[in-house]
Amino acid sequence: MRLDKLLANSGYGTRSEVKDILRSGRVRLREDVLTDPAFQIAEEQARFLTLDGQPITSSRYLYYCLYKPDECLTAMSDDRLFCVGDLLPPSLRTKKISPVGRLDYHTTGVLLLTNDGELSHRLTSPKWHQKKVYLVTYSGDALTEKEVVLFSKGMTLTETGHAPEKLKPAELILLSDQQCRLTLTEGKTHQVKRMLAATGRSVIALHRESMGSLTLHEGQKPGEMYALSSEEIEALIRPTLNP
Repeated sequence: MRLDKLLANSGYGTRSEVKDILRSGRVRLREDVLTDPAFQIAEEQARFLTLDGQPITSSRYLYYCLYKPDECLTAMSDDRLFCVGDLLPPSLRTKKISPVGRLDYHTTGVLLLTNDGELSHRLTSPKWHQKKVYLVTYSGDALTEKEVVLFSKGMTLTETGHAPEKLKPAELILLSDQQCRLTLTEGKTHQVKRMLAATGRSVIALHRESMGSLTLHEGQKPGEMYALSSEEIEALIRPTLNP
C-alpha cells in the first residue's frame, strides 16, 4: 500500500496533511526517514513504522477502553472543562476517535473510544439491548426486594412536567444498605439517578463496571486506557450482528 494512503486510512490526517507530515521527516521505517508519499509499504513492514518516535497504528479502526475519571466531561474537546479528549496521547488526537455513548461528568468507569462509526451506532441503539452494569452508591433507606421486583418489571417514571416514561426491565442486585449493582439495556439521560430518585433515594457515586463484554483491566487506574485485543474486539462486535 502507498505510504500516504496507509497513514490517511489510519487516521493521521487527510492525504494532503499526511504529505506535509512526510515532508517534515517525521516518519521512519526502522532507522530510515520516509518522505515519499508513494513509497510502497508491505504489510509485514507496517509494524516498524514510527511517527515522531512513536509506533504508527496502521489499523483502519481503533478501539480503546478508557477508565473515565471523576470530573471529566465525555467530549473530545471543551473550552471550559477537563474532558476525555485531554486524556488522549498526541499520537491518537488526529485519529478521529470518539466516545461511544456518554457518561455523566461525575460518573466513572468503562468508556469505549473508537472510530468505528457503525459499531458505535449499534452499541448505543436500543435495538441491540446492550447491557451496561453500574455500581451504585446511594443515600436514603436501603433498597429492598420491592425495588428489585419493580425494576425487573420495567418501572414507569412519572416526573413533574414530563409524560410518563416506561423503562425496559432492569436487574437490581442488593449489595449493602447503601450500595447496589444495576444492569440496564438502554441509556436514557441520567437514567440511574432518575430511577433511584423515583424510589426516594439519591445517587452519591456511579461507576460503570462494564458495557457488553468490555471491562476495565485489572489494575487499570482512572484516566488510563488500553487498546482492545482482537479477541476483545470480536467479543464486543459479535453480539451486535444478530440483535
